[in-house]
Amino acid sequence: MPQPPLPIVIFGARLQPDGAPGRTLWLRVAAAYTFGAARTPVLYVPTGGVSPPSGLREGDVMATMLEAAGVPPDAVLVEGTAPDTLASVIACTRLLRQRGHVGPVAVASSAYHLPRCLVLMRMMGWPVVRVPPPPVPAARRWGRRWFWRLREVAAVPWDVLLLAAYRLRAGRDGD
Repeated sequence: MPQPPLPIVIFGARLQPDGAPGRTLWLRVAAAYTFGAARTPVLYVPTGGVSPPSGLREGDVMATMLEAAGVPPDAVLVEGTAPDTLASVIACTRLLRQRGHVGPVAVASSAYHLPRCLVLMRMMGWPVVRVPPPPVPAARRWGRRWFWRLREVAAVPWDVLLLAAYRLRAGRDGD
């Protein structure tokens, strides 16, 4: 019996105004690709909705990047509706459960964002595998690096609370 593919959920990041992927998105996709290339079979699940002002969906842009790297289209399942991290967790859970997947799920994002993604995916009942985040040089400006870290400090409890409320309303599985 063939082994089911390991889904690798790749959390999106805002696109450039012209719709091109920014550095953060390139690094997240590269980390997921490197992780997936060492395993088989895998199913890449890029998630992210419309990124203003380009009007392009982050998930679609990531899918194009993966396919340009040689990933076959049938190994990519785009979730292109979610406008933020919490919505991505819910939408990807729904998408994977509709396909009959029961776990585990690999999670790819930037180092500062990965803890929130892992916590939220665990709250949705997934055994998670941490994709090593992309190595990045220190931020050019001290304040910028700390802005993203502090943003996550506030976002984790807020998203945990919102997801707990969502699960109470929707039922244990969140569907």
